[in-house]
Amino acid sequence: MKILLVICDGMADRPVEAFKGMTPLEAAEVPNMDRLAREGQTGLMDVIAPGIVPGSDTAHLALLGYDPMVVYTGRGPFEAAGEGVEVRKGDVAFRCNFATVDAKMHVTDRRAGRISSDTDKLASALNGMKIEDIDIIFKQGVDHRAVLVLRGPGLSPWVSAVDPHHEGKVLVSRGLEPEDEKTARILNEFTKRSYEILNKHPVNIERVRVGKPPANIALARGPGSPPEVPSFTEQHNGLNGAAVVGISLVRGLCSLSGLEIIPVKGATGSTDTDLVAKAKAAKKALTTHDFVLLHFKAPDLYGHDGDARGKVAFIEKIDGALKKVLDGLSDTVVCITADHSTPCSLKDHASDPVPVLVWGTGLRHDSTECFNELEAASGGLGHIRGNELMQMLSGLAGRNPKFGA
Repeated sequence: MKILLVICDGMADRPVEAFKGMTPLEAAEVPNMDRLAREGQTGLMDVIAPGIVPGSDTAHLALLGYDPMVVYTGRGPFEAAGEGVEVRKGDVAFRCNFATVDAKMHVTDRRAGRISSDTDKLASALNGMKIEDIDIIFKQGVDHRAVLVLRGPGLSPWVSAVDPHHEGKVLVSRGLEPEDEKTARILNEFTKRSYEILNKHPVNIERVRVGKPPANIALARGPGSPPEVPSFTEQHNGLNGAAVVGISLVRGLCSLSGLEIIPVKGATGSTDTDLVAKAKAAKKALTTHDFVLLHFKAPDLYGHDGDARGKVAFIEKIDGALKKVLDGLSDTVVCITADHSTPCSLKDHASDPVPVLVWGTGLRHDSTECFNELEAASGGLGHIRGNELMQMLSGLAGRNPKFGA
């Protein structure tokens, strides 16, 4: 059997008062997910481990069957790979936000009003500079996101971020050891120059004129060196896989693990993504691949914004798009889950376990009536961990060899 893994980024949540104590997933009308839950099995999953708050990077590594404690070297290299930026041995890569700061270098908006246009022009103004003997490679990503790669001698990933992760003063990067101080110094100088260049850039002058927050600084975090990720095929008994994904982080992670990235027109990695086109692309990919990952980012964005109603509406859109995959689908194990919980009440990731459902013709079913956090707690899959998921799906698909005689 084939395997389809649908990851609804940040979909899991906590009770919302406006929904009479229901989570967004409970409040959403999701007839297609509910049908799979009735005909299949559900459960809860600690994506990393109980009490651990997953990052999107470490979460997706776990869901693809890797041990994040072994292969994770920082988020930056995955973001860079997702944007097609090569990260060589000795390089240090960072993920960045275009953000808004005032004249005192206080962050007033970490996403610059979720800027979604002209970031290529801003990135071009920063790309190619040289600081001491270090080359600066900078490229825009989706919306406010970007990647920074430092290239040159004597660099180290063991430095702190300049992004404060919330409104407040831009941080000063520090090295963990004396030999790391050069990288911290370069990063601090880049941050300073990014403000000087972007603050007077025509794009930002126009944004201020029309009342929008300027994207007048690039804030870096998530430093990392190139990871050594075993191929997905080697990891999972020869499975060949593909991914339908719009966001650079997951695209890069999948690419580095050897999954084929299926290009989809309109797959933006944001709230305006073409869900139906992605669903159709995933179904087509199942005809040529053993495993397909279908990723939807927007539930996480609504969670970070604290927009519970927007989250409900988008979950319903995902459910509608899934019908394009499910109609007539056979000989396939389908799994739907989240990479982490992003409660609207927190506007950030949480350690709460996520619901997971598994469906396939001829497989067992339990007494679950619908798909949500509450129902999944009593499902037949029980309580699993993220890096057990692929092994379980491969087993259900008849892909795993016998252990023993």
